[in-house]
Amino acid sequence: MFIFRIFSRLIVLWVILLGILGYTYPHSLKIFEPYKDWFFIITMVGIGIVLRPEDFIPIIKAPYWVLLGTLAQFTIMPLGGFFVAKILNLPPKLAVGVIIAGATPGAMASNVISYLAGADVAYSVALTSTSTLLSPIITPLWTYILGSVYLSVPFWDMFMSIVKMVILPLICGFGIRYFLGDKVNKIIEVFPALSTLCIAFICGLVVALNAEKFSQLSILVFLAVILHNFLGLSLGYFAGILYRFDEKRKRTLAIEVGMQNAGLGAVLALNHFSSETALPNALFATWCIVTASILAEFWRRIDTMKVRNKKVNLLQKEIEGE
Repeated sequence: MFIFRIFSRLIVLWVILLGILGYTYPHSLKIFEPYKDWFFIITMVGIGIVLRPEDFIPIIKAPYWVLLGTLAQFTIMPLGGFFVAKILNLPPKLAVGVIIAGATPGAMASNVISYLAGADVAYSVALTSTSTLLSPIITPLWTYILGSVYLSVPFWDMFMSIVKMVILPLICGFGIRYFLGDKVNKIIEVFPALSTLCIAFICGLVVALNAEKFSQLSILVFLAVILHNFLGLSLGYFAGILYRFDEKRKRTLAIEVGMQNAGLGAVLALNHFSSETALPNALFATWCIVTASILAEFWRRIDTMKVRNKKVNLLQKEIEGE
């Protein structure tokens, strides 16, 4: 199980390697295009198996705080994506791709990052779960409102896609966990690893489908992704300040807002728009994990320094007292 846990935490490495494979040998991944929906369905089934009933307790006990966090999630990122698309004057297909990335729910990887950052993990799980359950309505709605400026957006088709790829697989995962009970705990680490592999394949596939024009799009798309992610992390933390959250929840909200389930966005873009529209989502899926991991390490070091300084101060007081 330890191997699977390490595999899951190296998601950035696998996404980068599959991206390189998709760019260098695009046909090696293009053969998987007909199965892209199944890759994401497997991801969500795995997440449904990993989630426990007690993970939803914070939603019931403190719905107000979850509502505030979800509000920040679904306003900062969609509007931030539209803002980035406008100021960079992105072509319509790329602009809609950035908007879709902003309109997707929080990434499940944010829960691990929150733990590493010394944030509120229970709150992170509650926010991710809530935004995921609301995504069939909110994701296509924001895409329709903001993306229609650029392209025709099939709201109901996107709605049905999310129900099929997110909600039903989650319910299936819940059911598997319910019937297997504690037996599933023996193999629980397998499912995040499987989800990690599927997301990496989706991102690699998007790169493969854009391999011929990747060099022409990369600089502009990278800039859009970097700016969008920065807005999410910084404004998420600022929203926590406005909500008067404690430090742990500020960090949680920053991570939740800055990290998106861009794997879902990539599949939605491929199904309803184009491979070019999917590209910002594939890049965002990788970049948001990198920046959030760096931020988590920064916060962890700050906490370590505070503990060390506190011990030094106590020691000095003891010495002075003698």
